[in-house]
Amino acid sequence: MSYVEVPGAQVPIRMWADPSTVEGVAMQQLRNVATLPWIKGLAVMPDVHYGKGATVGSVIAMAGAVCPAAVGVDIGCGMSAVKTSLTADDLPGDLSRLRSRIEQMIPVGRGMHDDPVDPGRLHAFPTAGWDDFWSRFGGVAEAVKFRQERAVKQMGSLGSGNHFIEFCLDDEGSVWLMLHSGSRNIGKELAEYHIGQARKLPHNQDLIDRDLAVFIADTPQMAAYRHDLFWAQEYAKYNRAIMMALFQDVVRKEFRKARPVFEPVISCHHNYVAEERYEHMDLLVTRKGAIRAGSGDYGIIPGSMGTGSYIVRGLGNEASFNSASHGAGRKMSRNAAKKRFSTRDLEEQTRGVECRKDSGVVDEIPGAYKPIEKVIDQQRDLVEVVARLKQVVCVKG
Repeated sequence: MSYVEVPGAQVPIRMWADPSTVEGVAMQQLRNVATLPWIKGLAVMPDVHYGKGATVGSVIAMAGAVCPAAVGVDIGCGMSAVKTSLTADDLPGDLSRLRSRIEQMIPVGRGMHDDPVDPGRLHAFPTAGWDDFWSRFGGVAEAVKFRQERAVKQMGSLGSGNHFIEFCLDDEGSVWLMLHSGSRNIGKELAEYHIGQARKLPHNQDLIDRDLAVFIADTPQMAAYRHDLFWAQEYAKYNRAIMMALFQDVVRKEFRKARPVFEPVISCHHNYVAEERYEHMDLLVTRKGAIRAGSGDYGIIPGSMGTGSYIVRGLGNEASFNSASHGAGRKMSRNAAKKRFSTRDLEEQTRGVECRKDSGVVDEIPGAYKPIEKVIDQQRDLVEVVARLKQVVCVKG
């Protein structure tokens, strides 16, 4: 489908979703965002749903301003995937040992490594810039600096919620490795600090929603946020890179006889800010639950555990600010899912997948998410499908 345009106060709301199917509170959030004086465009992805301040699944383009709550607390959250030379024929009948090995190698939930991961000892990890990255930690907000040791040890760990590590097969039977994670606790603390700072600023006192408080260009507060924002985005990128390298090492050991070869890693943020130019304007583009889909850009759009995911290539549609959805998108809240579904439902909906099937992950059940196939179909003018993946192992936090 092409987009539907809904009137907004400052800019029209371009929606790659049927407005009648979007929950009322989410539509109100979109209208609120469209009132911001600095906004130059708003694109809405087919996986749109209610979030804090701004909906998940929205692309907000502003001139000289950025809203930290719209970026969210998991700065730089995103995906990585890599195709391997392994095929379905290389897999054992029982995949529980592979899942256990992954969980032993990569801390999940609130866990962290006992000792910091040395990237120099990992295969295929891009160490260029690593020392410079950590040297810039000295410039982050003073209120968060005491978290450095934790940040170092959490580098290369999964987290919880909807984050995952998956071992997948595509339609041709090739094995892919895929994972979803962000900037861990350090990103959360930096985000919460700056959201609090933005709310105090005089120019934000009359906003329709205080969660839409912004920093504006050429102020010390904006300069401080930009530093911490881009540092946290880089943390998230390194975090995924280390996990993928650790994941590959597990696969090398478990499939030693097959001697697996790995293609280049595809990686994309889906909670972040980028400096981009549209219609002769320099804009700060916030993708909250959206990936960049410029012409030829590779991206990853995952479904829920037990369904499947897509590797896509961007078509460069500037009406969406070169963006596409970041996943299937929730159709019910975590609390609603826990009330609606049981562990028996989870077992049924994840049949054939080696994964947790306990009450701790019922809120991640496929039934709590929109159908990924429909979400893909609604953005055929934004991306083209390169591969369809189905997980056979899923590690959750």
